[in-house]
Amino acid sequence: MRAFTKRDQLLSKMRAGENLDWDVIIIGGGITGAGVLRESCRRGYKTLLIEQQDFSWGTSSRSSKMVHGGLRYLAAGDLKLTKESVQERQRLLTEAPGLVDPISFYFTFRKGKFPGRIAMKIILTIYDFFAGAQDNKYCNNNELLSRFEGLDNNNLQGGSRYTDAIVDDSRLVLRVLQDSIDDGGEALSYTKVKNLLLEDKKVCGVTIEDKDFSNSINLKASVVINATGAWADRIRNIVNSEERIRPLRGSHIIIPKSLYPIQDVMTFLHPDDKRGVFVYPWEGTTVVGTTDLDHSEDLDVEASITEDEVAYLLKAFNTEFPKHAIKRSEILSTWAGVRPVIGTEKNKDPSKERRDHAVWSDKGLITVTGGKLTTFRLIALDALTAAKDNLPPAKDFSSDKVFVTPEVTSESLFPENPSWGQRLLGRYGERAIELVNGSSPEERDNLGDTEFTLAECRWALKFEAVEHLDDLLLRRTRLGMCLPNGAAELYPVLQEMCSNLLGWDEGRWNSELNRYEAIWKKHYSLPSIN
Repeated sequence: MRAFTKRDQLLSKMRAGENLDWDVIIIGGGITGAGVLRESCRRGYKTLLIEQQDFSWGTSSRSSKMVHGGLRYLAAGDLKLTKESVQERQRLLTEAPGLVDPISFYFTFRKGKFPGRIAMKIILTIYDFFAGAQDNKYCNNNELLSRFEGLDNNNLQGGSRYTDAIVDDSRLVLRVLQDSIDDGGEALSYTKVKNLLLEDKKVCGVTIEDKDFSNSINLKASVVINATGAWADRIRNIVNSEERIRPLRGSHIIIPKSLYPIQDVMTFLHPDDKRGVFVYPWEGTTVVGTTDLDHSEDLDVEASITEDEVAYLLKAFNTEFPKHAIKRSEILSTWAGVRPVIGTEKNKDPSKERRDHAVWSDKGLITVTGGKLTTFRLIALDALTAAKDNLPPAKDFSSDKVFVTPEVTSESLFPENPSWGQRLLGRYGERAIELVNGSSPEERDNLGDTEFTLAECRWALKFEAVEHLDDLLLRRTRLGMCLPNGAAELYPVLQEMCSNLLGWDEGRWNSELNRYEAIWKKHYSLPSIN
């Protein structure tokens, strides 16, 4: 098993003239890029992934955390996307328990509101048929009120229960990257693709710019795949001026679990615009989301929730759970992500845009964007299919599993708490053994209401290419989002860890702390009120 790519070592070799030629270079370190890296490496191609920020920095750390088929796509008649999504959901549930976990969804019916019980039963029967299992059921008011304390029972006419899945999306990206690196791939974060290389008007590589050095490096490749999501037009426009991406922002608020403990997902229609809203448990907190709005801000600046979105989500929750109404001051943190949707009509309602992915080939550049978190494997396969004429024959491989199945069981890994052991196996694979053995008992204690531990912080600092404190607190773990005040209570112990494992002196720590707190306050807290 290999550690994450040693960024400085690989860049040093490139500056010395080594590792300048690749079969495949992937631009973009979100779930799509990670998926392409995974499938490319298993086919035996020498593959490099390049990300200008941290891995999963964009959409893939700021989704709604759901691995699902999307009932609204089925309701809109998109059978193909729904079927693919549900079947990929089943695959991920089987291959990565502890990372992708099943959860019950409940949808309420109210008198005079669409959809009703019969329409939803038809939709869910088709949904379950695609999954190969029939588990949806009707629940009466008493069942709903017993599961969701304080649910508004005005005009309530029961609801439907069905199963989908939930995930830590950033950890999903990191697990796919790690298994890809074990297969021989390389992945560089905080490295920008400055331009495309062309020979005879055909893309033959990239020029990268290392943020730590002023010089550029030219890298050659048989195939360059643009998997930059919401940024896809920017790279593609170097060889094709067409603009196809419609960036849409989805924002969420997080409240402490103590304000509204919840085990399942409640989904309902917002009283204003009838869009679907979710309330669900995630990493020891309760989340309310999401919005769906055009995002016109600079894509290189992290997306942030607006005050109107905060009000929108508070109204959604407080209308559905009036006895547990929450105030703005009780919000723990927020996040906002930008979805790379393929635009169709300029004035079309954002929520009615399709969520299909698209693949384009322009002068040898393969661009893949759009789609859903759930279908990243299929998206990657389509991208490689588009590139196959420029690649040598793929090597044979015995399994098409995304993840390598650990040989150890959760019970043998951590008999004191098998559920935590399964969580580690899902997130770290076989490396979970080393993570547990390399930590002290105190470092395995849960932090706050979360299941994150200092053992995972230590592991990330040692092996997961952490360059900045925000990498650790917002993506390797979610402690900055799930603990009060951005996890400020952990600063002393984390400073010691960063000193011992990364060699950060006090000056570097203070610089990183200032950077992290500025990011957290602007992009993961509440917007400032003038």
